[in-house]
Amino acid sequence: MQWATGLAIGETIWVVGLCIWIIQDRRSPVATLAWIFALAWLPVAGIAIYLLIGPRRLTRKRLHYHRGTKRLAEALRHVRTGGRSADIVQAEHWRPLMELGRRSGYTLPARAHAIELFTGGDACFAAMEAAIAAAQHHVHLETYIWARDIVGRRFGALLAAKARDGVEVRVLIDAIGSARLGRGFLQTLRAAGAEVASFNPMSLARFRPDLVNFRTHRKILVCDGRTGFVGGTNIWDVHSAAVSGSAAWRDTHARIDGPPVSDLQLAFLENWQFANGSAPTSAIYFPERGGEASGPWMQILTSGPNSDHHTIEKFCFAAIAGARRQVMITTPYFVPNEPMLSALMTAALRGVTVRIAVPSRNDHWLVAAASRSYYEGLIRGGVQILEYGPNMLHAKVLIVDDDIALVGTANMDNRSFRLNFEIAAAIYDCAVVEQLTGFFEHDLQSTVKVRLRKAHLMNWLQRLLESTARLFSPML
Repeated sequence: MQWATGLAIGETIWVVGLCIWIIQDRRSPVATLAWIFALAWLPVAGIAIYLLIGPRRLTRKRLHYHRGTKRLAEALRHVRTGGRSADIVQAEHWRPLMELGRRSGYTLPARAHAIELFTGGDACFAAMEAAIAAAQHHVHLETYIWARDIVGRRFGALLAAKARDGVEVRVLIDAIGSARLGRGFLQTLRAAGAEVASFNPMSLARFRPDLVNFRTHRKILVCDGRTGFVGGTNIWDVHSAAVSGSAAWRDTHARIDGPPVSDLQLAFLENWQFANGSAPTSAIYFPERGGEASGPWMQILTSGPNSDHHTIEKFCFAAIAGARRQVMITTPYFVPNEPMLSALMTAALRGVTVRIAVPSRNDHWLVAAASRSYYEGLIRGGVQILEYGPNMLHAKVLIVDDDIALVGTANMDNRSFRLNFEIAAAIYDCAVVEQLTGFFEHDLQSTVKVRLRKAHLMNWLQRLLESTARLFSPML
């Protein structure tokens, strides 16, 4: 009996010590309790797991990222003093959202010379390739997935040719998303004179790459600091109808010309600084900063696990909460957290038309199952859920009323809002929003409205799967 008493005392001391240690991280109550229970059941292995993938490791990554961005900010002080003002914006209700973006994301709104939208991968790729071909000084490319396929090899050959011509080429790929690109492919780029960096490599990530955090999910292309691209399109054959035919993914991407490109440039350089250890800081990379333009108002928003501001999440919440007439959301991965769920249902209950387009066939079955677990409550609250198919819907767009939209890389889930690096363009313009609304209305022709499913008619195994998947929502 003495050994049992000693074991109980030891376990008690262990659990109390864990509580004191983990509580000091000041994470959410759910996350804190989850780690306490996990480590209580795994006394030895749990500590190694916690140090390897837990919040302490994330804290170390954040400190490393902050040190790099601080050095970059100091070096770029001479090119960041121009600033821009939104004092002359026409719509008063834009100001709170612009202010939110300024205070949480530190970016000021600016007018672009022009914005061009793409809903097909081939048109987007053609525009990106044309911009790269026309570049005279530099090309900066950051992407989550770059595949070694037809489209990927085409981009590789073009970038290598530009590097050989003396244009500065910097390529930043996510080490997990582009893991299959291969060293030989990248070495060809380097041999041509391009600089290539991988964002946050992790040797153990190959076991469950879909659960690894601190990734760059951004898709950024900047050419000569004047032309930029942002959106959901990866460099991958699945986006190309010319290659994949009718199975090509439906996505949304934007080309931006003018002053807002400076903030795309800054976002790229911050991640480049983290991955490479240094970044260029000459004013030549920011030719449009503080410049004048007469096109649409917009604001580049960034978010990531390096910051507690969660700018894109806050913007989406505030925009939905302030909607007066309609909210339209297009997202491939819809796993809303409690605040977003509340904002959507409250908007619908206020009489706002809320429509959410999601894929009928998702490429991530666990996300799809978790997503469907939210449908019943939303539909009962007046939200319309529309499943798009048969091809994959990969666009990430939020439209509010007639003059506010968000186009970028962020999905409507916790992984995009809090765990990965994302970027989006907040657009304040009636004409652009009208065009995006037209895209949404066109997509409706390929959607089926989700109806309420009676609990007693549902397959119990399916209901169990969806409910279980919902437990993993914070990680999806």
